[in-house]
Amino acid sequence: MQTIMILIQLAIIGGTMAGCWKVYEKAGEPGWAALVPIYNTLIWLKIAGKPAWWIVLLFVPIVGI
Repeated sequence: MQTIMILIQLAIIGGTMAGCWKVYEKAGEPGWAALVPIYNTLIWLKIAGKPAWWIVLLFVPIVGI
């Protein structure tokens, strides 16, 4: 049973990574950027048209949600 759960989790993670990769490519950014932890957040902000300093808000407890 535990093996099945692990496989389901890996499938969900893989689907999420593939989806982010495609979004980045459609936005004109390199797809590999979706896999780099902090850099991908900076690219999301760039795609959304928000200033880069908003990444600081992610570390503020209630605001980051």
